Amino acid sequence: MLYLDHAATTPVRPEVLQAMLPHLSDRFGNPSSHHTVGERAAGALADARARVAAFVGMRAGDIVFTSGGTEADNLAIKGITIAAALRSGIPGHVITSMIEHEAVLASCAYLERVHGVQVTRLAVSSTGRIDPDAVAAALRPDTALVSIGYANNEIGTVQDVGAIAAATARVPLHLDAVQAAGWLALSGTGADALSIAGHKIGAPQGTGVLAVRGRIPLEPLLHGGGQERGRRSGTEDVAGAVGFATALELAEAERSADAARVGAVTTAFIDAVLATVPDARLTGDPVHRLPGTASFTFTGTSGEAVLLELERRGVVSSSGSACAAGDSDPSHVLLACGVAPDVALTAVRFTFGHGGSPDPAQLAAAVAASVTAVRSTG
Repeated sequence: MLYLDHAATTPVRPEVLQAMLPHLSDRFGNPSSHHTVGERAAGALADARARVAAFVGMRAGDIVFTSGGTEADNLAIKGITIAAALRSGIPGHVITSMIEHEAVLASCAYLERVHGVQVTRLAVSSTGRIDPDAVAAALRPDTALVSIGYANNEIGTVQDVGAIAAATARVPLHLDAVQAAGWLALSGTGADALSIAGHKIGAPQGTGVLAVRGRIPLEPLLHGGGQERGRRSGTEDVAGAVGFATALELAEAERSADAARVGAVTTAFIDAVLATVPDARLTGDPVHRLPGTASFTFTGTSGEAVLLELERRGVVSSSGSACAAGDSDPSHVLLACGVAPDVALTAVRFTFGHGGSPDPAQLAAAVAASVTAVRSTG
């Protein structure tokens, strides 16, 4: 079976399991406890925090361990915006885009519905790119936050985050870097906050980080014992933090080589599909895209039916975001890019991992055969 749904989740790396195991067995202490066992756990947590900070270009105190990317997005968007509102006495304003992950869009909708925050959702180009000038034009005196996805989880389009950061110089910028981690540089982006999910980089599901600069006021979502410098209460998952730090460390060490190798395979696969499958259309930006993402629409099919045919041929992929599994509506990302609703329902996404490299021609042949099978029965 060839697994090509790494944007949904990745297998836990053996090195990560090995690093975590002591903290799931004899090194079981609570890092808040003031005794030898607890202090040993606190030391492991501090080490993991420092290692993560080094790779995102922030200080150790800026790292908040979370349960994943969704919590990190929620904490960034709600925490920064509500903290600003408490200081200013007005609800404020948030800028995002129409193609963001549901964790971002739903957080913005919550602020709008419950707290009276005004939200600007920027349009994108047909390839999913955000115009930095549009970001600058949308800024207002009461803008509390700009939240943009570094790279899109469905179509793989990568944003010009440097230009966006320059456009938002006076306003905090949050980047949802869940899909970017392991493929793109996390430091030097100009962001004030970054969300990362461990299970996209070889750490277990249920691990994540919000890296947020200490100068940015942040209202916590979870209240209690004041862990994570008061920004996320609850006993820390030491093993998860160690696993996350180890996975990020490995991903960063291999990033440049893997991006080049996987990018070449993906490009060859895209070219082969477009050459062999009639009416196949690549979605997302053909140049500014993640090295391992290839997403297509196949007019005259059902994306779900193509997926079933692919799995019969030993290929596992997806129709888009795993977080929208079971949703029969067309992708909001594709609709924002101008894809017709009936065509959007034919989308299939292939996301390659950092491991083995499948043969692009053989994979494209399996895609062609699957699309032909669906069209012949339609």
